[in-house]
Amino acid sequence: MAAPMALCRQLLSLARVRNGNPHLASRALDACVGHYKFNAIRSRLPLSSSLHTTAVLASTTSPITVTEEPDTLFQKVSVLVKCSDHAVLDSYEFFATMAAKELGITISKVFKPPRDTERFSLLKSVHIFRKHLVQYEIRTHYRCIELSHLTGSTTRVFLEYIQRNLPEGVAMEVTKIAMEKIPDHILEPMWKDQPTDDKSSQ
Repeated sequence: MAAPMALCRQLLSLARVRNGNPHLASRALDACVGHYKFNAIRSRLPLSSSLHTTAVLASTTSPITVTEEPDTLFQKVSVLVKCSDHAVLDSYEFFATMAAKELGITISKVFKPPRDTERFSLLKSVHIFRKHLVQYEIRTHYRCIELSHLTGSTTRVFLEYIQRNLPEGVAMEVTKIAMEKIPDHILEPMWKDQPTDDKSSQ
């Protein structure tokens, strides 16, 4: 404690001699005292403690949960997207297939279903003049991506990723075909419990 106070006194005397300004001397003394208080507080803390790090670690919880339930298996997952612009669908098809390849998902088939066309006729004139008849049509293009042999966790991750990046004006329809365990009453034939004696019947 004596060394920091001696240093503060030397700084105070130097400030008075050099500038002759008492305000500067008092500021230097306050800075020295504040520095000494900070060093005293830091020396009392343990070396491994960090207030900021401990606060962050205490507030965060692990999002991973381990369960003993078996994961769902899907034999096929079909993703059907539709839009009025085929260029947008081509770009989105490339994005979805690239994401599936990065996740190691087996892509069984990618195809274009036939488009739908709806036509509306509008007669601008009230009663006559067929030459003023105007026709409007709405074209809906489709793309279908079929994925095979997926787990439930992989399916959730993939679908959430491509749905978050779905462009505006594009609708998506997902069809899942799950694989289930055969019930116990079907595993064994029903006639096993019944006696079958051909000799007694004869």
